[in-house]
Amino acid sequence: MAQSDFLYPENPRRREEVNHLHQQLLDCLSDSFHATNELIGVLNTHLGCRLASIEMKRNGTIKENCDIIIQAVMKIQNELQKVDEALKDKLEPTLYRKLQDIKEKETEKIAIVQKVISVILGEATSAASAVAVKLVGSNVTTGIINKLVTVLAQIGASLLGSIGVAVLGLGIDMIFRAILGAVEKTQLQAAIKSYEKHLVEFKSASEKYHHAITEVTNTVKHQIK
Repeated sequence: MAQSDFLYPENPRRREEVNHLHQQLLDCLSDSFHATNELIGVLNTHLGCRLASIEMKRNGTIKENCDIIIQAVMKIQNELQKVDEALKDKLEPTLYRKLQDIKEKETEKIAIVQKVISVILGEATSAASAVAVKLVGSNVTTGIINKLVTVLAQIGASLLGSIGVAVLGLGIDMIFRAILGAVEKTQLQAAIKSYEKHLVEFKSASEKYHHAITEVTNTVKHQIK
């Protein structure tokens, strides 16, 4: 225990809370990396994309890792935009509008895409049509992806952005060496508030993102059977 802890006995508890919240943030980041790589694999396999997998920088900052996911997602969105533009070009306007209509059955949308997907890809499977429908012909991922990007950008720009991802014993490594006593108390309280604020949104966005990607991959598996 530090000498200052005798004057500020709540500081050890605050350090533990920061550590706990930090781990929750890392878990959400890890899930987002995993889901993004899963989506990249689906796009590369079924839509002929050439996207590289991403890895978390274990010695990087939270901002650096948020930026890695954001950049990967932007590349994914660019690839999906290309497919969307190709579908719009090859399909009759009425059929293309059906792809955007949330009231249309997914099976009917897949049938529409199958008519032209081989022209776009050169070779096509029912799984490719399903992926196109899931990712282009509906907003199942578009809104979710945009929300995730927004939350990641907010986290990167916040107090948390400069914190190292692989920091262990956060209270000692990041705060305790540099700040003591009342100043540490203020800094710990600010860190806790920042973590709690961003984790609420990030957990929600990360879970929805992962669920959407799982839905896409399950659809693909169903089409392959």
